[in-house]
Amino acid sequence: MFRMPCQPRKGWQQLANEFGFHFHTMYGEPYWDESAYYQFTLEQIEKDLEDPTAELHQMCLAVADEVVNSESLLTQFGIPEAHWDTVRNSWLQRDPSLYSRLDLVYNGKAPAKLLENNADTPTSLYESGFWQWLWLEQNVDSGKLARHADQFNSLQEKLVHRFKEIALHYGINQMHMACCKDTVEDRGTVQYLQDCAKEAGLTADFVYIEDIGLADTGVFTDLQDNPITDCFKLYPWEFMLREEFGDVLDDANVNWLEPAWKSILSNKALLPQLWKRFEGHPNLLPTYFAEDIKNNALSGKWIKKPLFSREGANVSLIENGVESELSSGPYGEEGFIIQAFEPLPVFEGNHTLIGSWLVDDMPAGISVREDKSAITQDLSRYLPHIIL
Repeated sequence: MFRMPCQPRKGWQQLANEFGFHFHTMYGEPYWDESAYYQFTLEQIEKDLEDPTAELHQMCLAVADEVVNSESLLTQFGIPEAHWDTVRNSWLQRDPSLYSRLDLVYNGKAPAKLLENNADTPTSLYESGFWQWLWLEQNVDSGKLARHADQFNSLQEKLVHRFKEIALHYGINQMHMACCKDTVEDRGTVQYLQDCAKEAGLTADFVYIEDIGLADTGVFTDLQDNPITDCFKLYPWEFMLREEFGDVLDDANVNWLEPAWKSILSNKALLPQLWKRFEGHPNLLPTYFAEDIKNNALSGKWIKKPLFSREGANVSLIENGVESELSSGPYGEEGFIIQAFEPLPVFEGNHTLIGSWLVDDMPAGISVREDKSAITQDLSRYLPHIIL
């Protein structure tokens, strides 16, 4: 695994704007960075990332089956009691899932370690499935990369295929797609998924989350008062289950992507439950619920995270029992987990994180993010990768 310097394509910013990649630069800082790329061997991809991703995913599904059948675990996972049946029935009905992303610590040598499962609302999908592939094609065509250079990336074709399967499952040819206002990255992700859905033969109507209404008949509607019956939402279940409209979710009869059972996998309570069930697995880190462990009983370095935090918020370091805040944020009331500290590998001063994508149950590619900070956040740079 190497970080290789690379000459950026001439005029790539203009090309990005033409292709709808409007968040390649955010707040004056580069988000997409093609001044370098990460190089892997095929063996590293297949044995160290792809195979463990598939196995970890099956382990997560085993935990989901355990949680929906346990009131104590549903409580510990912070699922509101009023919605236990919503989550349980979604799992028992095997409501189809679209995609997810595992965040892994991997240095090219030791086994990859799971940091968390972004199973509900993962972004960076467009740049993973399409934009970095376009970068590879153009650099191979121009002779900057070897003709046999490849990429672990079947995201787009798998997304299109999965939309076709979901359409057949529900017997539909139309669905809504939603995200919040004023989030250019979220809107870009949803636009990309709209394109994939259309390629699969679906009509994909967009609505902002804030514009979804509730009709007198108890169904959700868009701004044209059309009923919303099938909807992909880039909006987390932990919000939906606690908001005013959460009380009418069951009666509204919407087929949601992601389904309600993903609220278990996207929850960091998953991590101590994985360790409890599969303790010692080479791709897992020792992890516990904070209420089960006293700080002064911990030796060495540990990371403390809220069950529902996003973008690296509210993370603390516990070193030999002494806690220090690494990042602030609005999370924490729901409880915390404590995970063994596993430092991100550093390449030329950059802390590097691997995102390993799944479409349904199948590994579908990787993304590479890096940051000068040890915590990857929403503005951490995205770099392309190759297999050589």
